[in-house]
Amino acid sequence: MQTGVICCIYVRLLSASLIAVGAVADEPAIAIQPSPVGRWKTVDDTTGKAKSLVQIWEANGRVYGKIEQLLEPDPKYPNPRCVRCIGDLKDKPVIGMRILWDLRKNGDTWSGGMVLDPENGKVYHCSLEIKDDGNRLRVRAFLGFSWLGRTQDWLRAPSAVDFSK
Repeated sequence: MQTGVICCIYVRLLSASLIAVGAVADEPAIAIQPSPVGRWKTVDDTTGKAKSLVQIWEANGRVYGKIEQLLEPDPKYPNPRCVRCIGDLKDKPVIGMRILWDLRKNGDTWSGGMVLDPENGKVYHCSLEIKDDGNRLRVRAFLGFSWLGRTQDWLRAPSAVDFSK
């Protein structure tokens, strides 16, 4: 007799759970905000050519990025150094170099940080904005005022695969 009662209670609980899941499934999904975190293919704003892969990560509420790979390095200089950089970055390898730092989320953008252009060694104020459902990253670099600058659209790249595991 107890087995029949337990079975009946179990069926009722299961039915109630399925009804609850169905009700939740009919609700609109909560939109997840796209993030700049991930791997991006940089595209030169003057030539339109893909130049490098940049890995972007978040730490302590700020966004950072470093060059992971050059896509078409000069065969004479396959491991270039930042000869035009100043200070601690002078003559450091470009691959592995941090080029984005201290960007904070501000509404739909990330701003307040800096970006380094390793070709000319200059550091600019920077803002990032996600476009095309998270597949494009608009990178705005400027001196002083945002309207005095350049804009590049980077393309989301597949994540790197770690074969060491």
